[in-house]
Formats: sequence, C-alpha cells, structure tokens
Amino acid sequence: MKTAISIPDSVFTAAERLAHEKGMTRSELYARAIAAFVEIHRSQRVTEALNRIYAAEPSRLDSVLARLQLASLPDEDW
Repeated sequence: MKTAISIPDSVFTAAERLAHEKGMTRSELYARAIAAFVEIHRSQRVTEALNRIYAAEPSRLDSVLARLQLASLPDEDW
C-alpha cells in the first residue's frame, strides 16, 4: 500500500542514510520500523493487561504448593 506522510527533514535524512548503509530501500526501512513499533506496543498491551489482573488478584504462591514444588527438586551441590 502506498501512503504519504510528513516527517521532519532531520528524520528523513537520517532514515535515508540508514537505509543506504543497510542496503535497503526507504520503503523497506519504514515498513520494518513501523512493524517494530507496533510489536513493542502490542507487548506493552499484554504487560498492561497482566498488571491489571495482578493488581486485582493475589499473586502469591500457595504455601502448600510452594513446599511441594521445593520437595520435588533434586538435591544439588552448588
């Protein structure tokens, strides 16, 4: 898809330089940059959702379960 955007001259110049250094087209650079930005924000939404859940629900491990988990581990010398 083609689109037109406005960006500061300094960002355009830096992007042109980076695209040239990496041997990619301007379109490829912008597509990769936007995809990375979207992925970062997708991950942040997951973190925010988990934070909301754990703010409302206790997140401590049940003491009985903790003892059982510890008992299931083999003895090791450190």
